[in-house]
Amino acid sequence: MNPIVTVEHLCHRYGDHPALDDLSFEMREGEIFGLLGPNGAGKTTTVRLLNGMFLPAAGQMRVLGLDPTRQGAQVRRQTGVLTETPALYERLTARQNLSFFATLCEMPRPERASRIDELLSFFELEDRADDKVSTYSKGMKQRLALARALLHRPEILFLDEPTSALDPEASAQVRDLIASIGRDTGRSVLVCTHILSEAQRLCDRVAILGKGRLLALGSLDELRRRIMPGLWVQIDLLDGAPPGLESRLTALGGVQTVQIDGNLMRLQVCEQAVVPAIAEAVIAAGGRLMRLNPQEISLEEVYFALQNEDNGGSHAL
Repeated sequence: MNPIVTVEHLCHRYGDHPALDDLSFEMREGEIFGLLGPNGAGKTTTVRLLNGMFLPAAGQMRVLGLDPTRQGAQVRRQTGVLTETPALYERLTARQNLSFFATLCEMPRPERASRIDELLSFFELEDRADDKVSTYSKGMKQRLALARALLHRPEILFLDEPTSALDPEASAQVRDLIASIGRDTGRSVLVCTHILSEAQRLCDRVAILGKGRLLALGSLDELRRRIMPGLWVQIDLLDGAPPGLESRLTALGGVQTVQIDGNLMRLQVCEQAVVPAIAEAVIAAGGRLMRLNPQEISLEEVYFALQNEDNGGSHAL
């Protein structure tokens, strides 16, 4: 896939405080890309710079082939941005809000009504379309804000903490909508979030930031291999490990580490293809196998391992 956003050695400061420090990454066409990091890591600053809201201290950016530092207005015509707060007019209805924003983005009048109806239907707001936004729940307001961001059919959607302050049910609805936007429309979506489970469900690739710097970039599988090469397998035995089992397992090709603690065993292996041979070895040694569970580390574990390393620690999980 072609890069749709390119960031090279981007730096930015707020007074004496460095917000971004030599940040570089690419976002590909058609993917859901995550910018992850704690508050103050530089996620929102990156979105603002990419949309030409202000100038960087150093570095280069390209969005849809355009330079946001010189062509910010052109970039914004082709992007949609959802900020942490919905930024809607509460005294207006949903339909009136979308009509107002359609006027601002210079949407041709004949197209407005059908586009607004289309979005209200997509976000399941048609039954409340003529109610004032002040009567909406937080989840409904966020869905309407997503509709507003998509109104002018942007090539890229920038979502800054899209489920912030939402309850679990509303968060799930918004996550499903984001996934459907990427899947059903083919649009590229950049999501800024500190909710790691959300990023794991949504994102094709992520960039993990810390103190304005890039700590890691890649898919979850790529980051797993960086943090913890191989795979951990947990085995539960009914009567503990029989004599000689550890030596049988360490002799298998691809088994790197064997840890035994009573009825529980943990093995680090080079790849999942080794797992059937492990089960056979346990049974051949007389072990009574209750459960065998290959364990992949989560994005949360990857994230905290990287943040710990950045703060002078190790990869220990």
